[in-house]
Amino acid sequence: MKGMMMNEPLSILEILRYAASAHPGAEVVSSRVEGDMHRETYATAYVRAARLAHGLGRLGVAPGDRVATLAWNGYRHFELYYAVSGMGAVCHTINPRLSAEQMLYIIGHAEDRVLCFDTTFLPLVEALADRLPRGMTLVALCERKALPDSRLDLVAYEDLFEGQPDTYDWPRLPEDSAAALCYTSGTTGHPKGALYTHRSTVLHAMSLAIALSASLQEGGRILPVVPLFHVNAWGLPYAAPLVGASLVMPGPKLDGASLFDLIEAQGVTSAWGVPTVWLGLRSEIEARGRVPEGFRQVVIGGSAAPRPMIEGFERAGIEVIHAWGMTEMSPVGTHGLLSEPMRELPVEERMRLKSKQGRRIFGVELKIADEDGTRLPEDGRASGELFVRGNTVISGYFANAEASANAFDGEGWFGTGDVATIDAQGFVTIQDRTKDLIKSGGEWISSIDLENLAMAHPKVASCAVIAVPHPKWDERPLLVVVPRDAANPPTLADLHDAMRDHVARWQLPDDLVLLEELPLTATGKVSKLTLRDRFRDHVLPDPG
Repeated sequence: MKGMMMNEPLSILEILRYAASAHPGAEVVSSRVEGDMHRETYATAYVRAARLAHGLGRLGVAPGDRVATLAWNGYRHFELYYAVSGMGAVCHTINPRLSAEQMLYIIGHAEDRVLCFDTTFLPLVEALADRLPRGMTLVALCERKALPDSRLDLVAYEDLFEGQPDTYDWPRLPEDSAAALCYTSGTTGHPKGALYTHRSTVLHAMSLAIALSASLQEGGRILPVVPLFHVNAWGLPYAAPLVGASLVMPGPKLDGASLFDLIEAQGVTSAWGVPTVWLGLRSEIEARGRVPEGFRQVVIGGSAAPRPMIEGFERAGIEVIHAWGMTEMSPVGTHGLLSEPMRELPVEERMRLKSKQGRRIFGVELKIADEDGTRLPEDGRASGELFVRGNTVISGYFANAEASANAFDGEGWFGTGDVATIDAQGFVTIQDRTKDLIKSGGEWISSIDLENLAMAHPKVASCAVIAVPHPKWDERPLLVVVPRDAANPPTLADLHDAMRDHVARWQLPDDLVLLEELPLTATGKVSKLTLRDRFRDHVLPDPG
């Protein structure tokens, strides 16, 4: 027997329409590339999205067309999110930190019709221009008077609003219509596209609001340091308006001092980003001897946060919430918000839980399996590849049958490539990427475990552990360190002393290399691919 309820299709545009009505005072505050601050309410953003949809229509954008963005976090980028998907087109965010070859590949693969870009990226666009698709419209995100000098034929973003009405006849789209397109960072092979639907995006926003309720609440002021060009800023442009939280957009200034000042000036309560960003903010807090007034929480994802970072923030009175996910998952899959009983645990036990990647959000199922595909117990000891499925997980890659065929197991679960354990309370611990595990003499060594131990040493600012070839043991760990003080760096013996009580002797790194900085990927993670290439011929010391 079927139920007797209405069935309204889920729509991204409905989130902004709801926010304009239910939370008209909540706002988007933006640090603009022009150098000033801009503010607009969700109610204003909803009207501007309508006018923008008309303007994009005049450019020839039709349902199903891909509109690309190359932009920082700001109100114009936010408006494009809603106008493009609301009119039935697809918002394709491009990471400007990708190589030129990767950007050209994904623009061509996506068949983008329009490219909207912040003026700071004009040199990049000009360098790509001769290889962009013929007939592509280039929209500079500025007013006409701020259009930069260029050999290119540019449209001023604000001109798209001229003479347009404040309302738009938004189509009633099927909820499985494509709405947004994000590509993986392409660390192996070409980047692969995750094509999100209205349904998956709205469900992800709802699940996020439930899971991270301490951050996503009416009246909250959230700073997405994670870029809008990186997996839709982890869903914040959708979840924040849904609950009535304001968004404070940092623009291009992501250094520790700029973030500290912005957090304090705009009353930010929660900030979201990858660990490498928080190194700068933590250093700024230490330099000033205080935290920004009213700032109480950071959400850390993208890669594992070292325990010393978590403990440092917590000692300063800033709550840390770990999260984990992937582009293919919209992206959030787990959250580390502790329950009330867990908050009453002793400090050591709380820190142990906070160092894990957390529990699954609603709508995402998890399992771990061995190399034969056999499901493993969730006892906190058995480890295997982590598989996921749910309404916010891709069913395949956009226009890539080969990659799609290899991404799932026989039961339709998506293979994440992460090696993990799941304990009896549902907490996930990511032990490593399958490609980052070190196989020494037939036994596995976790690079993440060694990195976390090294980061606890006071002389270490940041570090990475990679595998290097060994004639006897196949692979051995090499520790790459950026010291806090170049004049007084740690020695390998120093770090062995810090590690030896926590790992077996044979798991200790064989050698130490000091660098001024670690290479980063386009998404702000340490690029182990670059390090492995750089040190592929590294000769380990002879223990004899």
